[in-house]
Amino acid sequence: MSIGIKDVAVAAGVSPATVSRVLANRHVKPELRERVETAIRLTGYRPNLSARRLRSQHSNTIGLIVPDIRNPFFTTLSRAVEDAAYLANMRVVLCNTDENPSRETMYLRLMQEERVTGVIYAPTRETAAQLDRLNFDFPVVLVDRHGPPGRHDSVVLDNRQASAMLVAHLQSRGFRTIEGLFGNTSSTARDRLSGYTEAMNDCGLTPRANFVAPNPEAATLAAREILSRKDRPEALIASNGLILLGIAQAMQELDLRAPQDIALAGFDNEIWTGLIGSGLTVIQQPVADIGHSAMRLLFERIETPDMAPRVVMLSGKLIERNSTKRFA
Repeated sequence: MSIGIKDVAVAAGVSPATVSRVLANRHVKPELRERVETAIRLTGYRPNLSARRLRSQHSNTIGLIVPDIRNPFFTTLSRAVEDAAYLANMRVVLCNTDENPSRETMYLRLMQEERVTGVIYAPTRETAAQLDRLNFDFPVVLVDRHGPPGRHDSVVLDNRQASAMLVAHLQSRGFRTIEGLFGNTSSTARDRLSGYTEAMNDCGLTPRANFVAPNPEAATLAAREILSRKDRPEALIASNGLILLGIAQAMQELDLRAPQDIALAGFDNEIWTGLIGSGLTVIQQPVADIGHSAMRLLFERIETPDMAPRVVMLSGKLIERNSTKRFA
């Protein structure tokens, strides 16, 4: 007989929702978590032990496909996924695509060959546009980036709102010429561009967007050009943490300071952002929550394959530091 979440819940004396929260490593009272983890061990529960999954001979493995493991966002996300998989006695296979659609195709084929139980996936914009034409025999949960509406479960940041927060913050500090440096491969950057553009227009300001491969090396090259212009903007926004790092490196090379020479803000509250100069203003993403939510959706999808696709949208938090302080 297959063991399900309801059986674990009965054994632990809790609700199925509490079991799902423990499996996804979300906040649960310590005494409840201990009861659930004990029940999982005693019952031998594994999320893929439904008759349907046994018949299709799926492995006890979760695939995790990310664009750049060097990006601290995806490092933290990977840890959250692995923690939840470990609690469920499942393995994780990690694949790094380098934002390359060909590598994505190869790894998706590998997931099919390995007969994984499910996949957590952050696709490039090019591959995401084709997801409605691809048929997998395992559930897919998209993270950080979305695909065609109504096809797959997804967990994303409210990127438009987050970009708008950065623009509103800079505008409130008196900055008028605010440029953005955006990644050119993902739906995330496209959504952040939309939020930036709409917020600039709402403030009566002229948007000016620049596009670059989402890595520090490319961002440094692009930032050098922007920062060396005679009409250098008063403020610059980076659409992810690696681009923000590249801009900071270019500023160091050119002996420029934030905010004295140019204000600087971006995404991802990494440790280094509080150490550069007087600290960089950033949007803090709930990265661990994104990973935990993705695993929860995946476990629920495994248990109930025919439910309607769901979208979980989380909010970012503005961390204000001196890099956007108006310098007289």
